[in-house]
Amino acid sequence: MKSKFNGLLTFLVIMLGQFIFAQVTTVSGTVTDQNGQPLPSVSILEKGSTNGTESDFDGNFRISVKQGTTLIFSYISMKTQEVVVNSSTLNVKMLEDVTTLEGVVVTALGISREKKSLGYGTQKIEGEEVNKLPSTNFVNSLSGKVSGLQVKTNNNLGGSTNVVIRGYKSINGNNQALFVIDGVPLDNSNTNSANQLTGRIGYDYGNAAADINPNDIESVNVLKGAAATALYGSRAANGAIMITTKKGKGNKNGLGITFNSSVSVGSVDKSTFATYQNEYGQGYFGSAPAFRTNYDIDGDGINDTSVRTNDDASYGPAFDSNLQVFQWSSFVPESPNYQKATTWQKAKNGPLEFFNTPITRSNSISINNGNDKGSFTLSYTNLSATGLLPNSKQDKNTFIGNANYKLSDKLTASFFGNYINTKTLGRNGTGYNGNIMSNFRQWWATNVDLKELRDIYFSTRKNYTWNANRPNDLRPAYWNNPYFERYESFQNDTRNRFVGNTSLNYKLTEWLDVTGRVSIDTYAEIQEERLANGSYGGNPFGIAQSNESSGYQKFNRNYSEFNYDLMLNFNKDITEKLNLKGIAGINIRRQKINSILASTSGGLYVPNLFAITNSYNKVETPIETEVNIGVNGYYLSASLGYDSFLFLDATIRRDVSSTLPKENNEYYYPSVSSSFVFSNLMDAKWLSLGKLRLGYAEVGNDAPFARIIDTYAKPSPFGEGNNIYSVNSTKYNPDLESERTKSWELGLEMQFLQKRISFDLSLYKTNTLNQIVDIPVSEAAGNTRVFTNVGNIENRGIEATVNLIPIKNENFTWNITTNWSKNVNEVKELAPGISNYQLGNFQGGVSVNAAVGQPYGMIQGSDYVYLNGQRIVDDTTGKYVITSTNDKNLGSFIPDWNGGINNLFTYKNLSFSFLIDVQKGGKVFSLDRWYGEGTGLYNNTVGTNDLGNPIRNTIADGGGIILPGVFADGTPNNIRLDTSNGLDGSFGYLGSANSDYVYDASYVKLREVTLGYSFNKKFFGDKIQELYLGLSGSNLWIIDKNLPDADPEAGLSAGNLQGYQSGPLPTTKRVALNLRVKF
Repeated sequence: MKSKFNGLLTFLVIMLGQFIFAQVTTVSGTVTDQNGQPLPSVSILEKGSTNGTESDFDGNFRISVKQGTTLIFSYISMKTQEVVVNSSTLNVKMLEDVTTLEGVVVTALGISREKKSLGYGTQKIEGEEVNKLPSTNFVNSLSGKVSGLQVKTNNNLGGSTNVVIRGYKSINGNNQALFVIDGVPLDNSNTNSANQLTGRIGYDYGNAAADINPNDIESVNVLKGAAATALYGSRAANGAIMITTKKGKGNKNGLGITFNSSVSVGSVDKSTFATYQNEYGQGYFGSAPAFRTNYDIDGDGINDTSVRTNDDASYGPAFDSNLQVFQWSSFVPESPNYQKATTWQKAKNGPLEFFNTPITRSNSISINNGNDKGSFTLSYTNLSATGLLPNSKQDKNTFIGNANYKLSDKLTASFFGNYINTKTLGRNGTGYNGNIMSNFRQWWATNVDLKELRDIYFSTRKNYTWNANRPNDLRPAYWNNPYFERYESFQNDTRNRFVGNTSLNYKLTEWLDVTGRVSIDTYAEIQEERLANGSYGGNPFGIAQSNESSGYQKFNRNYSEFNYDLMLNFNKDITEKLNLKGIAGINIRRQKINSILASTSGGLYVPNLFAITNSYNKVETPIETEVNIGVNGYYLSASLGYDSFLFLDATIRRDVSSTLPKENNEYYYPSVSSSFVFSNLMDAKWLSLGKLRLGYAEVGNDAPFARIIDTYAKPSPFGEGNNIYSVNSTKYNPDLESERTKSWELGLEMQFLQKRISFDLSLYKTNTLNQIVDIPVSEAAGNTRVFTNVGNIENRGIEATVNLIPIKNENFTWNITTNWSKNVNEVKELAPGISNYQLGNFQGGVSVNAAVGQPYGMIQGSDYVYLNGQRIVDDTTGKYVITSTNDKNLGSFIPDWNGGINNLFTYKNLSFSFLIDVQKGGKVFSLDRWYGEGTGLYNNTVGTNDLGNPIRNTIADGGGIILPGVFADGTPNNIRLDTSNGLDGSFGYLGSANSDYVYDASYVKLREVTLGYSFNKKFFGDKIQELYLGLSGSNLWIIDKNLPDADPEAGLSAGNLQGYQSGPLPTTKRVALNLRVKF
């Protein structure tokens, strides 16, 4: 009996195993489009489970499921298909979804819309386009990829990027695009000081948008016009950059795991650094008197020939390999050259040896999963970057999480959170003072060897410098030892940031749902700046901005913004062809900023103990700031669509702002736009899409904080350090209104021959009125200026994006994408009686202005006096006659046009692309050349004259030059100008007008090059879904530029004060290796 039972049990187990085996099978196949081309990354999900996978690069997939299971195939712009498994082979052809022919894009408030229904211009960039290279600021990677978007990068470690869409609109206000990540408005301000922004002194602390990790980005959608951003109301004037992060999806093996690792190595682009003359050394006085002869250096009782080390110039004696002189290192007891004369020759190791090899490493890991109930993704990224300068680095750790889940058939919850910790050490100084680069570019001696400076610093840790006052006074005359400055007077900063939102969506009916969302952007940052004992004491430092030779400054800032949104969403088919969708909502925004700035006064009491309490004098009263801003917004959006070819959108937003007076704090911002997809009415196989769009909108630019109530300023202490306060010199205005931008836009989108040829063309015109500007007033009331609403800036432009696919077959595709835009800017009017408004003035006598009838950002300075087109020469000095005022228009920093051309070649799994980025026009003033030519540093200050002799010879020795030009009576100039003495020369600041140093900022750059290969997963089995290896480069070649010895893009910071250079870092060429593995 027992034997029979065991036999029966065995039979049942075998049958059950056969049954199970018969039910579970491995299904494989290929997913293609309607033309038979393979589709990669198609989502394949077992209905009702978490089991899923993706198609690989060749469209192949493999998944284990039971017979009879339904598989869901989904892909953007394609119809979602459900296929029942009834065999082990399954080939699926995806069809275009005519209702989403151009895909879905993220619009204002994070709302997803079909692109074809939009009546305004947008442009989408996939995430892989912004993370090809590890970078401390992903915004830089947008350059050249979007028409109408001007991205001006700086070379500073973790530095600012200027991002402007369709031109500068506000005279004094914010012109930067609004950044939004997964529906959360992102603060993009920087905390750079006023001295930094105007090129005096300071560090570039970068834009807050740089916190975003490019590895987490799924896509970036740029909303260009006012109609696109109108739902943001008073913060909508400058366009928006909508960032969507990666979300979870179903995976075959449960959790999907992706590992990214990349490393980039940089080198200096020598075309963006100073090109020195190497014939003459340190000094100002040429060869008479060439050297000092009044010091006994070697102690033999006889005065020796020594270099004038307090001269920070290269207008000294000619180099002579047979001449031995006592140079700066012979004064230093710890130097091997102490009391020794050395050969008078150009340095073997110039400033290029000062730069390090910058290396950036990025490693990230993410996990994700999903099913028809919900999805999630979690990722961590560590980025570590060393800078071009010694003792500089930035470390960034990023955690991000995304999740959504259907709690019931009607209720869905979602969450997004992003934590970023950034630590930076050794940012480079910018501007004129306290900047090693302005030392190298403007006031340098070509005989100074960097290796000697490095060795003496590391052996002593003291500030022994090439620019000592005298042989018996080794304090710096003007410039520190650059290594001492980098390692002893260093700065550091830390920022901890959290960005996130959580929302609940409840489906009331099939066509109506309600969403509640809470969003937050908050961070705390600390900035510390140090001035080590023994530093040059002529630069401003601390709260009082007094000249000090040691000190410590600390700045704490806390920022938070909460947004509370309640939205009613509707999407109703009124008839078979007529659809109405839209949103009605309330937004409550609360922003708070607290900061405190403290510094020592009079130096450090205990040397190099960096603490506020270690102040030599009584500590200056700290500067504390508290900002509280509230805006209540009410908005309504409706889109009426007819038969998928005609769409009409209308929006209205009402904002009530706390930064405006109660009588004027409520404003309405309307928009209306329309889209006509005329190709849907035509039966033309050659026409894939034809769409005409038209839009009008009025949006705002809110008043800054504290512009309606008078505040008090603290001048220098009176008497025994007593603090006194006085009314601010600028009177605030209780009648201020919001700035207002009125915008028209017309667009045409066409696609031909199954998208082999396509273009998107936009024409637009904006006028920004009610500009908030401080204008001069009578001083009788105790004020010199008052804030008021005046002015009108107009922007007119054209944008074009053209895509061509010249070759497309089974194995090879060539894709060309061209972006081009031209914006014409004009300041139409200012206040009555005012034709020019100065935005900022700079070292060197130039300023940046808003001048009526001219483009915004007009550089003004001195110019030459002309007679019939020829420069007039003074008949006494032989020098040019220069205007007595510095108010001549020398050109605007706004370019004539910008463009980018990207070529992408794919052969099977191999891809190659390169991006050419072009700017035509715009102006930039170079303080480096202005001073550097005056100090005899650059190679155009040497050479031979018309007599065949060195121009730096004395007149008696056949030197000098005759400047081309005429005297005031029109006769040609015949006076030979003595150029042997730097302080009497005609070069640079000593004898030239500013106009000579305003350069064309045009450039043509090889911005990006990428070579990549995706390995088929058949090489690795089911465990590895994808393996990608890529080699890429950025800024590899400046093909053409007109600005000598610098990058035309390089500047001080982001903001409205552009078109000025003083000591920028050279551009770094980077090459990166990238590995991506998906499991």
